[in-house]
Amino acid sequence: VQTEVLYSQVVKYLRDIEAEVVFDIYSGIGTISMFVAPFCKKVYAIEIVEDAVEDAKKSSKNNGISNIEFICGRAEIEIPKLLKNGIIPQAVILDPPRSGCEKELLESLIEHKIPNIIYVSCNPSTLARDSSILCSNGYEILEVQPVDMFPQTFHVECVVLMTNVKNK
Repeated sequence: VQTEVLYSQVVKYLRDIEAEVVFDIYSGIGTISMFVAPFCKKVYAIEIVEDAVEDAKKSSKNNGISNIEFICGRAEIEIPKLLKNGIIPQAVILDPPRSGCEKELLESLIEHKIPNIIYVSCNPSTLARDSSILCSNGYEILEVQPVDMFPQTFHVECVVLMTNVKNK
């Protein structure tokens, strides 16, 4: 039940910013990509684990979802390729592991002035670290929504909407 609450918050943010093209980074087996696909024109799901990408492709096909392109590779390498080909996202969804985002990825997002970031985090300390880097480089946190995915524990997921104020 709480997974749907979490993913619905991501969709709400995408709809609020009217995102048509979205990059889903650290996409894993594509669950967020498939959940948001009906609300976007195109989703580019980027994941470094080849088996996860193959599972995502199968699941997407089995569910009749055709507007997701699954890309196996490092986001900090794949994002510049997509941008060079004229594919400009209105938003990037980040759902990194507990260790947070790779520094090179954050630098790539900053360098390319990605207009909106939706950061899904299960670790408040790495969320704080990564948000601090982004906010020190032109991003502003607009909203934070905690979601209690793990009742009766101290763990909490957070969904954060950030915008690049340098793009305004």
